[in-house]
Amino acid sequence: MAGTGTEEHPHGADRLCEAGDRVYSRAVRRGRVPRRDADQVPCLLDLALLHPDPDDMDWLVPTSPQEVMTRLLRGLYEDVSASQRRVGTAVAAYEWYAGLGGSAPSGEGSAIRVLEGLSRIQAAMDEATEACTREVLTVQPGGIRREDELAEGLHRALTLRGRGVHMRDLYTHVARHGQGLLNYLELMGEAVEARTLDEVIDRLILFDRTVAFIPANTDRTMALELRHPALVGYLVTVFERLWRLAIPLTAPLPDTRIEGISHREQSIAALLAEGHQDAVIAERLGISVRTCRAHIARLSETLGAASRTQLGVRIAQVGLDGPQEPVDLTQVTVPGQGSRTGR
Repeated sequence: MAGTGTEEHPHGADRLCEAGDRVYSRAVRRGRVPRRDADQVPCLLDLALLHPDPDDMDWLVPTSPQEVMTRLLRGLYEDVSASQRRVGTAVAAYEWYAGLGGSAPSGEGSAIRVLEGLSRIQAAMDEATEACTREVLTVQPGGIRREDELAEGLHRALTLRGRGVHMRDLYTHVARHGQGLLNYLELMGEAVEARTLDEVIDRLILFDRTVAFIPANTDRTMALELRHPALVGYLVTVFERLWRLAIPLTAPLPDTRIEGISHREQSIAALLAEGHQDAVIAERLGISVRTCRAHIARLSETLGAASRTQLGVRIAQVGLDGPQEPVDLTQVTVPGQGSRTGR
């Protein structure tokens, strides 16, 4: 089978074939394996799980499991982002073609219904609440939730709790600092389970995996009510992927283990590396532009960057340009400056 490539090994790094698992496991335990051991498992080289030992080309050394996990997580983030874009494209296309049909009325059983005006949106959500019997999934973007925002849907939440409906809510990490949210979760008790992420998709509410509500404009005065099984199922998949990546609200955020760099600054660094402007970063992380710029200034100082361009280089050098295993900044060597040490 030598030289056949991955055609006979149709799998990814997350689920190796039996032979590949044996060879990669042996390489991780011993630090390297003879090149001939990989002749029957070319998938390990194709997936970059093994690579030549620069000191002896007859041997192969393994890519660390931490780096492999980093690749998988980065791919999952990209899949979720692509899913969000495809949902928006699908909805826009549906609306366009539906508009070609003339003035046919949109009945109550329509797969996609445009709700214009806050009163109509509230009425539709109240109706969905009354029909809900099992589960509600929500995504709440932005930062600290204001008391009026939390109170807006409190009557629906209490109604659902009284009916034994289980609720799962996704927020950004910034929302952890809002006392109003903590009070709300204490009031709801075991009826609500909450988790947080660095950033989430736009607002989403799913009732019983049969009807979904998403914003239709930026000021949220219009919404789409989705009942098409394929669209709703797609949104459920996106939610579940985000949920698996999220951290329970009751658990502390992971330490970056880089002296002087907070978890939020690590998130900002990753978005800076993608080329986003301050306003976009602030919106995606649920913070103000002023707060975002203050974090960027501290990040520049910690990494010893004198300009925005140099900051991008430093971010890449210390490995803050993507979701990956934390790095000890004191052990990073910056070209021309030697090894950095804690201040």
